[in-house]
Amino acid sequence: MRSLGATFDPKRNGLNFVRLLLAVTVIGWHSFPLTGHDIEYAPLRQLVGEIGVDGFFAISGFLIVSSWVRDPNWARYLRARALRILPAFWVCLLVTAFVIAPLVAGVLGGDNITYVVYNAGLRIFQEDIAGTPLGVPYEGVWNGSLWTLWWEFLCYLGVMTLGLFGMLRWRWTTTVLFGIALAAAAATTAGVVDNWYAAQGARFGLMFLAGAMVWQWKDRVLVNAWTVVGAAVVLMGSLLIPNYRLLAALPVAFLVMVAGANIRTPRLALRNDVSYGVYIYAFPAQQVVAYAGVDQVALMAVLATLLTFPLAIASWFLVEKPAMRLRARRPEPAPRVDAF
Repeated sequence: MRSLGATFDPKRNGLNFVRLLLAVTVIGWHSFPLTGHDIEYAPLRQLVGEIGVDGFFAISGFLIVSSWVRDPNWARYLRARALRILPAFWVCLLVTAFVIAPLVAGVLGGDNITYVVYNAGLRIFQEDIAGTPLGVPYEGVWNGSLWTLWWEFLCYLGVMTLGLFGMLRWRWTTTVLFGIALAAAAATTAGVVDNWYAAQGARFGLMFLAGAMVWQWKDRVLVNAWTVVGAAVVLMGSLLIPNYRLLAALPVAFLVMVAGANIRTPRLALRNDVSYGVYIYAFPAQQVVAYAGVDQVALMAVLATLLTFPLAIASWFLVEKPAMRLRARRPEPAPRVDAF
């Protein structure tokens, strides 16, 4: 039996493919509200509507903590994180405001400018542009995916803070924090704490910490048929409760990382990561399809995917990949995480 640490090769894995699949599932989920539909069956709604973003956060927790431990330098760390998220995010805002909205909704004015300026700091303050999109099932929101990036960056800052205090040297740090996030998620789910920010913070923090915890215990996490099937069974069973993460946060983090570690087929071990571009451009692409009058979920998903991929590919090659070349080189020696 091999551990996840022995199975996962940082330089040869299928995480880009896994992230791409997760991004496509987000397109599938958004195709319901953007065509005026919903998934009434709660377990299926959780599976389709939440696994995609939760999987992204789990993978981020695994990789970002690994990145800090490899090179605990706050300046290089922040530079790398900012260059990965911000340039493509800013370009997406500009494309939405000055290309998509004018061409599709016919709006061009001060609101196009404020849409970019007010949202440039990752926190989304303005979702519409002069009231548009209008006449579609989901009005007043051009990009309903971007709001999660603020929470993602807060997780990055949390890792940096823990690292600066030397707390990531101990495996139990993320374990204790995971327990706190789990308690917070239980409290918000039960209504003991009735606050949107607390609920979202608990959700994203729990999934990010699940990935971080899997990384810190990767040398003791066994990967075999029993652990994979067991994690899948827990995941499917957890969908029956109101917040599946209370039981399945760690199984989801384990499953996405195992999937990434075991996909090594050259065609699937994608060297180019277009998942971020798919994630940030899919929603405005879907609103374009909605403006065309498409009200069928499956057709929306297919057409929006076809429209999104060229934008995502352009984002990767023209913005994301060049920006990532600006990151400072990191030293190779990796500090060992203590076992206590």
